[in-house]
Amino acid sequence: MNSPWPNATLAQVACIWEAVARKIGNVHRYADFPTTHLTDFLLSAAAIHHAFCQTQHASLGEMIWSAVRETQAMVGQNTNLGIILLLVPLLRCRGDTSLRNEVTTILQKLTRDDALWTYRAIRLANPGGLGRSSEHDVHEEPTVSLLEAMHQAADRDAIARQYATGYADVFDFGVPAFQEAVAKFGTVEAAIIDTQLHWLARFPDSLIARKNGPAVAEAVQRQAAAVLQRGGIATPSGRAAAVALDRSLRSAGSTLNPGTTADLITACLFVALRENKVTPTTPFHWDVPDWL
Repeated sequence: MNSPWPNATLAQVACIWEAVARKIGNVHRYADFPTTHLTDFLLSAAAIHHAFCQTQHASLGEMIWSAVRETQAMVGQNTNLGIILLLVPLLRCRGDTSLRNEVTTILQKLTRDDALWTYRAIRLANPGGLGRSSEHDVHEEPTVSLLEAMHQAADRDAIARQYATGYADVFDFGVPAFQEAVAKFGTVEAAIIDTQLHWLARFPDSLIARKNGPAVAEAVQRQAAAVLQRGGIATPSGRAAAVALDRSLRSAGSTLNPGTTADLITACLFVALRENKVTPTTPFHWDVPDWL
């Protein structure tokens, strides 16, 4: 059963939930970065609403461009490029069939024009560690469809991998992990934190890899797995290990921010909301004395 709430509203809820949840290494309601604060993410969630309502009037690529442009006008920095790239195809699903089947069909219909607008959006956002590519470089004009370009980047970028695989990681791993955690802990915030740890332990974070190299991302992956081996956030020992990992990540400023994982969790939250697995009124706050 689909949610009765409008898609654009659910997207904002997903963005807000992800931003304020006390995830390790990310900005949250008790932790900012020197130049990026929680209010930047909340304002970004407000900024994208208009663009996210344009599913009947703009192409997918134009929606991505518009959302990035409006974010830049509001906060003047890249706070949500990955979120926009992930959410726009999902937002264009009308609910005629299963969300997974519908988004796969939408991705297969992507064009070179969608790539053109998306490349422009990526250049405007100027994400950290972007660099250059020998093939389908976003600094050049696209010669292929957006889906073809995403296939080329899928081996090094988890967001591109979702396009290339029909959001397999989101549907097969992330959403079930989040649902299981909601059932276990009873609150959205705890479920988000638990999902983040499981995601980090399963997949090296693409943003950490771009900024620091694959070996560093794999080291963080091993550290997250060690937290889960101690019980994760369900045990005092696991929570202590996770807090120590958070401090370790923050000791490097924002260079070890697991930002791609945060983007992917936002997509999982939107899917869970859209499919009515949780609602905006589901209890959010997690209350334990030994967390961040």
